[in-house]
Amino acid sequence: MTDQKALLEFVEPYYAGKDIMHNLWHIELVKRWVDRIISMGRYETDYESLLLAVYFHGFIYRDEDAIRQWLEARGYSGERTEKILKIAWESQRSEIPETIEGKILHDAHVLEGGKTYLVVKTLITGSVRGQSLKDTLQFMKERVLGKNRCYLPETIPLCEEMNHYAEEFFREITEGIV
Repeated sequence: MTDQKALLEFVEPYYAGKDIMHNLWHIELVKRWVDRIISMGRYETDYESLLLAVYFHGFIYRDEDAIRQWLEARGYSGERTEKILKIAWESQRSEIPETIEGKILHDAHVLEGGKTYLVVKTLITGSVRGQSLKDTLQFMKERVLGKNRCYLPETIPLCEEMNHYAEEFFREITEGIV
């Protein structure tokens, strides 16, 4: 089992410079949803690999080699390392994940804060990036609305509810400011 302290020491620098919606709190929210989804579906998983992928998913696209080196330095086999990396990548891609762990992480990443969180995250991220409300709403229209999908039977209705809420929010706010 992975030493939690060593894991946090490794990942903290990768999240330190991220905005408030993509820092270690984000990882905690995703981890909570991973546990919730596993419980809802009674899934049997390689939980350690899934948990490591939760922590790595936020920087896998930038520092895959560093993750690989960290895992190998801790004695993970090449096969296990590749599995962990695959799960982390599966949460980032638009294709349907192949592994159950990838599906769980993907869906947990989509649902991370519940029904209203997609709207909150979009608005806060836009603000942190210095966007105007108009620019953030345009981003929401082009890149957020209707773009989120879940793949597990337990998460699909939750994702649909979240997407519906975001669409209604967008409709109401744009009607109110136009």
